Amino acid sequence: MFNDEEELLHSIKELRSKDIRIKEVYAPFPIHGLDHALGLKESRLGIVSFLCGVTGLALAIWMTYYMLILDWPVNIGGKPNFSFAENSPSFIPVIFELTVFCAAHGMVIIFLLRSKLVPGFKRKNPFPETTNDKFAIEIETNESPEGINNIHHILNKNGAYEIREAY
Repeated sequence: MFNDEEELLHSIKELRSKDIRIKEVYAPFPIHGLDHALGLKESRLGIVSFLCGVTGLALAIWMTYYMLILDWPVNIGGKPNFSFAENSPSFIPVIFELTVFCAAHGMVIIFLLRSKLVPGFKRKNPFPETTNDKFAIEIETNESPEGINNIHHILNKNGAYEIREAY
């Protein structure tokens, strides 16, 4: 447990330099540089957004073609109602909005599923203090007692005010 995010970052950098695996970090707010310090890969959420947007685009094109050309043709601005290509300028706002709608909602749903924030998923913060003003590092290790003492030394040296062990 730490009181300051700078102490937390220094501890993480030193632990990673000693090849000690950090399972999770808990903080009450986002910490600039934490993802780099933990060595996390870049998020693939942009790819998901693109795929959801392409799905929305295809759905919008099919929807406007079916609804306004095949099922219920409407004379829009004197244009013939049997051709999608000639009517497509009037469909662009609908196509654009459905593309954005699907991309945004798809990203949110995938993010919630990936983060296990959907109701019904098991989630528990083992350090309730981190929701207010404290910071915590969760380390999972198979080190010998000597190695655990080394981890304790690194954490204490970098400002940890409390170390909890669970077996």
